[in-house]
Amino acid sequence: MSKSIDHVLEESRLFEPPAAFVKNAAIKDRATYDRLYQESIEDPEGFWGRMAEELHWFRKWDRVLNEDHPPFYKWFEGGTTNISYNCLDRHLDSWRKNKAAIIWEGEPGDQRILTYQELHRQVCRCANVLRELGVEQGTRVAIYMPMVPELAIAMLACARIGAIHSIIFGGFSANAIVDRVHDASVEAVITADGGWRRGSVLPLKAAVDEALERCPTVKNVLVVKRTENEVAMVEGRDHWWHERMAKVSDDYPAAELDAEAPLYILYTSGSTGKPKGILHSTGGYMVGTYLTSKYIFDLKEEDTYWCTADIGWVTGHSYIIYGILANGATTVMYEGAPNHPHTGRFWEMVDRYKVTVFYTAPTAIRAFAKWGDDVPAKYDLGSLRLLGTVGEPINPEAWMWYHKHIGREGCPIVDTWWQTETGGIMITTLPGAMPAKPGSAGLPFFGVKPAIVTEDGEEVETGGSGLLVIQCPWPSMLRTLYGDDQRFREVYWSKFEKQGWYLTGDGAYFDKNGYCMIIGRIDDVINVSGHRLGTMEIESALVSSPLVAEAAVVGFPHDVKGQGICAFVTLAAGAQPSETDTETLREHVAKEIGAIAKPDIIRFTDALPKTRSGKIMRRLLRDVAAGSDSKQDTTTLEDESILNKLRAET
Repeated sequence: MSKSIDHVLEESRLFEPPAAFVKNAAIKDRATYDRLYQESIEDPEGFWGRMAEELHWFRKWDRVLNEDHPPFYKWFEGGTTNISYNCLDRHLDSWRKNKAAIIWEGEPGDQRILTYQELHRQVCRCANVLRELGVEQGTRVAIYMPMVPELAIAMLACARIGAIHSIIFGGFSANAIVDRVHDASVEAVITADGGWRRGSVLPLKAAVDEALERCPTVKNVLVVKRTENEVAMVEGRDHWWHERMAKVSDDYPAAELDAEAPLYILYTSGSTGKPKGILHSTGGYMVGTYLTSKYIFDLKEEDTYWCTADIGWVTGHSYIIYGILANGATTVMYEGAPNHPHTGRFWEMVDRYKVTVFYTAPTAIRAFAKWGDDVPAKYDLGSLRLLGTVGEPINPEAWMWYHKHIGREGCPIVDTWWQTETGGIMITTLPGAMPAKPGSAGLPFFGVKPAIVTEDGEEVETGGSGLLVIQCPWPSMLRTLYGDDQRFREVYWSKFEKQGWYLTGDGAYFDKNGYCMIIGRIDDVINVSGHRLGTMEIESALVSSPLVAEAAVVGFPHDVKGQGICAFVTLAAGAQPSETDTETLREHVAKEIGAIAKPDIIRFTDALPKTRSGKIMRRLLRDVAAGSDSKQDTTTLEDESILNKLRAET
C-alpha cells in the first residue's frame, strides 16, 4: 500500500463567530450550511441552476451540467450571458448606479472613486476603442498594467466584447511577456507608460517594446499615461489611451455570449517548461465567483471590501473584480507596496476608507508581524468586521497575530483554499455559520466534494493524510490549458482518470471536526527515514518561535535518511543570528513536533526568494539546498538577487 503523508501538528483551538456577526450573517448556522451543502452534492443541477438565476442571462440554459466528455465539462450549456453586464449594467436600474464600485489609491497618494455608472461608461468607451483597433469576440488581448482603474476597465471591456484577456502581472520581465503573448497568439496589448512601486517607476512600456520585437502577432498597443515617464511610441501600432477614449461613445451593448465562451487565460508557471495557460469560461466562472463572494465574504450593501492582491493573479480576477462587482459591492484597489512610504500604509488605508472586509496573504501577515505589533496599534481598525487569508496555508502563529492585532479579537477569519485552476474558493469556513480554527481551511464550499486518498486512490480515514482530490465538477473550474488539451488531461486528471477525480497537487487531512488541513504541495513533502513529512508543519513549528519571522523548509539528498531537512530562516526584526540559535531552533522543532522533524541544516537569510504575489519559491530553494544548478523557470521571481546570494553562500 502506498504511504500517506505523515502529519504531526495538531490544532484544537476553535474561535466562534461573535454573536453580533452571526445575527446579520447571510448563513447563520451550521444546520443551514449542511442543508445547502447536501443539496449541492445530491442535486448539483438543481442547486446551481437556482443560484444562477440570481444573475442576468440573455437566454436561459438548456442544461446546467454536461458530463458527457470528462474532463471537458460544460456548465449552463445553451445559455447566453455576459459577465461585464452582470458586473455593471444590472446595477444601473437601482440606487447602486451612484454607489462606489471602485475606490482606488495610487502609491503616491492620489485617489479616485468610480461609481457603477461611471465605471460602466468607461468600460463602454474602452470596448469601442478596442473594436476600432480590430478586437472582436475571441481575439486574445494581453493586459500588462499597474494596479490602476484602467486595468479593471480594460478587462471588463474585453469581457463585454467577448475578447479573451490574458493579464500579465506588471512586474514580469520582457521574456515572460514574450512567452505568454506567443502561446496565446495575442493581437493587442494594453499597457501603461509605467507604474509606481516603492517610490520608483516601473517602466512597463519599455518592457512591452522589448518583448514585441519578438512578437509578430501583436498589431496594436494601447498605452495609459500614468507616471509621465518618457516612452517611445511606434507609429501605427501604439495608441494613447486618453486620446482614443476621448473620441468614442460611452455606449456599447454587452455581447450575448455562450456560457462556455472563453473569458480569460491566466498563466501559471510549471516547475519546468513553458507556463500553463489556464482557460476559464464565462457562465460557470461567473456563477462560482458570484456565489463564493456573496457567502464567504458575507457581503452587505454597506461593505467596503479590500483584497490586497494584484489583479495580475487569479485572486485579483475573482475577488477584486468579477465576484465582487457581480454582487454590487465596493472594492478597493491600491497600486503600491504595503510598506511605502511607511509600514503602516495598509492600516492607514483601512482607517481612511473604513474598510469592513480585508483579504490578504499569509506572507503579508508574517511581514506585518515582523514589522511590529505597534504599527497596526497606531490606527483605528474598528471598521473591520471580517478578515480573510489566501495564497498558501497560514501557520497558526500568523493566524493568531492576525486575529489579535488586526481583528482585535472581534473579527471572524476565513482561511480560503483554492487555486488558479479552480477559479474560485473551494474550502473555507463560512464566517457566521461555523467556528474558525487557526491554520485550517475549514469545510468544502457548496458543490465541492473533496477527498483525501492514497497514491493508489484509496480513501484515507479521518485523521489520515494523503493527496487532496476533488471528486466532482464545479462551475468555476478550468476548462483546459489553452491550446494544449493533452497537457490538461495529464497534469490534472491522468492520475485518477478512472475515478474522474481532479488532482489538486496538495497534501491534506481531515481533522476530528471534519475541517481540511492543508499540509502543502505534494512536491513539498520530505521523506525522512521512511516518514513523509509536510514542510508546512515544520515551517509552522519554526515560526512559532519568537526568534523567527519567516521560514521555508525543503528536502535535500541525505546518505542515511534518504532526505534531510533544510530550513531557510529569516529572524524577527532586529535579531542577528548567533551560534546558539541553530540548536535552539532545532530543539524548538523537536519539542513542537518530534525529533524526526528536527532540521539537519538551518540557514539564516535576510529574505526568502518569492514570487511577485508573495509565495515562497521552495522549488528553487530545493536546488540551493542540494547544491545543484537550477534550470527552472524563474520568470515569476520578484528579486533574483536573493536567490543569487543564497547560491553564493552554498
